[in-house]
Amino acid sequence: MSISVIIPTFNEADSIAKTIEKVRQHSNDHIREIIVVDGGSTDQTIERANTAGAQTLESPKKGRAAQMNAGAKHAEGEIFYFLHGDTHPPTNFDIAIKQAVHQNHQAGCFQLGFDDDHFLLQFYGWFTRFDIDLFRFGDQSLFITKDAFRELQGFREDHIVMEDQEFVRRIKKNVSFTILNKAVTTSAQKYRDNGVLKLQLIFTLILSLYYLGIEQDQLVAIYKRFID
Repeated sequence: MSISVIIPTFNEADSIAKTIEKVRQHSNDHIREIIVVDGGSTDQTIERANTAGAQTLESPKKGRAAQMNAGAKHAEGEIFYFLHGDTHPPTNFDIAIKQAVHQNHQAGCFQLGFDDDHFLLQFYGWFTRFDIDLFRFGDQSLFITKDAFRELQGFREDHIVMEDQEFVRRIKKNVSFTILNKAVTTSAQKYRDNGVLKLQLIFTLILSLYYLGIEQDQLVAIYKRFID
């Protein structure tokens, strides 16, 4: 079974080439394609992704959910692996994913690590080893078989935020989901820019409001108001 790596981007020229490089360095011979799906970047994201050797698509709709769905529609692999543009997968990630699928897990994620040794970030990452829905976010990356993705009809495009939370909860109700024993490494730049504790409190607020049923436009407004 081959893997299609799908990376949604928006103004990630500074990180996308390195992410594509890490995908290649940390995989074996199971990657069919790397697809970068852009949501209207105004920087050099697409050009740098092309130079790094990825396929690039311009999403018909802006928003991570719509971009990932567009990438999945284009992908040819039997397994889809969704990865953020500032996140690097662990060594031999493709083997770990295939082993999980062969063990009848149709979907799963890695644990989370940061490129910063701040003790709170290490603490946050440590919690992602536990099978608790509140700790499942897209920066951990997500793999899912093509058949399961299509059966579940992909990400909800009416979700501008929390699209990963919603999809993982739906996945777990329908197919076998696993948390792998390795960790991706994601950029902590947003934490450095906003303050580690402050940003985590804002994310917790948005998550809580989401589960209280607050509308997406209000959640997006909170995100834009408080996060740089």
